[in-house]
Amino acid sequence: MIEHYYKKLKIGKVFYKDYKEIKADSHEAFLLELLKREFENREVVRKNRLLRAANFNVVKTFEKYDFGHIQVPPTITIEDITTVKFIDKKENLILYGPVGTGKSHCATAIGVEACNQGKLVRFFRTAALVNQLTDPKAQGELHRVMKQLEKTDLLICDEWGFIPFEKEGAQLLFQVASECYEKRSVIITTNLEFSRWNGIFYDEIMTAAIIDRLIHTVTC
Repeated sequence: MIEHYYKKLKIGKVFYKDYKEIKADSHEAFLLELLKREFENREVVRKNRLLRAANFNVVKTFEKYDFGHIQVPPTITIEDITTVKFIDKKENLILYGPVGTGKSHCATAIGVEACNQGKLVRFFRTAALVNQLTDPKAQGELHRVMKQLEKTDLLICDEWGFIPFEKEGAQLLFQVASECYEKRSVIITTNLEFSRWNGIFYDEIMTAAIIDRLIHTVTC
């Protein structure tokens, strides 16, 4: 009978699985513990769902991450980064430095913490993002893909400028950056200083425009 009703109410097995082990002094205390277990289980399920949707290459956290070599400007603190407070303010984060300095690890850890806080995150290697935009555009379905990106709270573009792409890809990337402007946070990891971004976008005006959109609310 219990199984019949938990299925009708769409409640997970965790809700009643070990109810006989609950020690409580009153019906209210028993019910409270039962509801607490269900809530905690749903939180785990929700976080796991968000982590899968983010599509991280590897899930990494800030545990044992070394901030000793990171230069942080006075406009932001390490705590702002690790608690992802900048996302609520729709600010962007640019992680710049040579290969092997932990940029992707830091970006992923930020994304994981954002997922833990219930935020929708999407992680892309930038070249893969361009590919996922190019094909739908050719099929007349770019609007559908852009709608999916519009739902995110945080977009992470890893390895920005590592691999060159065609002019159409640069234009699509510019379109994404423009759509994110003041609506959601963007994290970029790159080993290219701004003066070399013209090699990504092939056009000085477009390069200046995309930098302006990103650094208007940039925090690092």
